[in-house]
Amino acid sequence: MNVNGVTSSQAANAYSAYTSQTKAKEVAKDATTNEEAAAVYEPSGQTAETGKTYTPNTDLVNKLKAEADARTESLRSLVEKLLGQQATKYGEATDIWSFLKDGNFEVDPETKAQAQADIAEDGYWGVEKTSDRIVQFATALTGGDPDKIDSMIEAFKKGYAQAEETWGGKLPEISQKTYDAVLSKFEKLKTGETDPSEYLNR
Repeated sequence: MNVNGVTSSQAANAYSAYTSQTKAKEVAKDATTNEEAAAVYEPSGQTAETGKTYTPNTDLVNKLKAEADARTESLRSLVEKLLGQQATKYGEATDIWSFLKDGNFEVDPETKAQAQADIAEDGYWGVEKTSDRIVQFATALTGGDPDKIDSMIEAFKKGYAQAEETWGGKLPEISQKTYDAVLSKFEKLKTGETDPSEYLNR
């Protein structure tokens, strides 16, 4: 029997046994460490360090701000146009002589009759339908989110003020009533008295 062969074989077996024992000890040590870590108690209000770093997504924040600004500007512009046209219709229907005196309009009897129908209670430019269109537009812009109603109210008020400035003073009574109706409808959306779907599904 070769002494070197026996020695080599024994050395290989010894090394293999040593490696297996070392790995077994490391696995046991890791398991013990994990058990100890799992058993750590932390009082409420404290959290373990996660090692994660959180950074704000400024691009997304800026995009959302721009979208919000665009929506409120859209509503402000719509209010200005709607109430300006409503006031003009009102003038054509009721205060025609002051318009004619200034030379701004030439209104025939048919136009006057149509304007009177338009501003009637159930007319296209009446308080109910005009206020509905404004609130419907605002609800579509916000998706019915009640948290965004305040920004829509502010946009509406700015649009109304701009319509008055364009008009050259206080808007006619019909527009003032429309203003009150819009604010009332916004309030009902805000408190949940009216479901946004009533405007979104029209």
